[in-house]
Amino acid sequence: MTTPRWDPAQYLRHAGHRARAFTDLLARLPAPPRDRPRIADLGCGPGNGTALLAERRPTARITGYDNSPEMLDRARTDHEGPTGGGGRLDFAHADVRTWTPGEPYDLIVSNATLQWVPGHADRFADWTAALTPGGALAFQVPDNLDAPLHVLLRDLAAAPRWRSRLAGVPRATDSVHGPGFYLDRLARLGCAADVWQTTYQHVLQGEDPVLDWVKGTGLRPVLTALADDPEACEAFVTAYRDLLRTAYPSTPYGTVLPFRRLFAVAVKPSP
Repeated sequence: MTTPRWDPAQYLRHAGHRARAFTDLLARLPAPPRDRPRIADLGCGPGNGTALLAERRPTARITGYDNSPEMLDRARTDHEGPTGGGGRLDFAHADVRTWTPGEPYDLIVSNATLQWVPGHADRFADWTAALTPGGALAFQVPDNLDAPLHVLLRDLAAAPRWRSRLAGVPRATDSVHGPGFYLDRLARLGCAADVWQTTYQHVLQGEDPVLDWVKGTGLRPVLTALADDPEACEAFVTAYRDLLRTAYPSTPYGTVLPFRRLFAVAVKPSP
């Protein structure tokens, strides 16, 4: 898979819809074990989700980590600084594939990031080991690789015209595991684990809104791979757009994008 180059402005075009899943995850978090908790947000992107977290935990010292300079610049500009409850919100460069906690954390959270991290479940042991007693590891990931927007993208990239340039570029079908896998992996680490799925029915507005949505996320590896050939990039996007128009037809009230997500909250036992 090609490492995508991110566009914060494009990602934030559907910020309201994207934030719903993180809001639902935050609602299931246990109370922090300390009055002034230490929190890490892995893959914080442009920081809008991290800011929601700071609203829920205003006394916390929160660091958002990301490996995209563009995302970090936007996050720092829009959100960095003290919080209303005496906490602090900062952002730092880190690669989730290798990030290891350097201090105890009361919460390690990740919002729509781990699907980009091959072998991410192998990192759970290090992360849960760094939790304070009663602390939590919590994440949500898109769980819809069987949805038309992904199937059509993979099929088009594998077509004769594109396979030499785009083979293996879209996100792989095994980049997210099933709920039972995550439950078993987290429970075997000694955590009390809660894993669930939700399918959102996003009603999107505007022209080709599903294409506009995926331009901020799943299409990024393809856009990155074809960035040096604007003509080819436009041809691919046009072909993909036409497929999406058929798969996600417009209605009088908008275009419906069903979107399934997987959630997990794992709490480390207290003494």
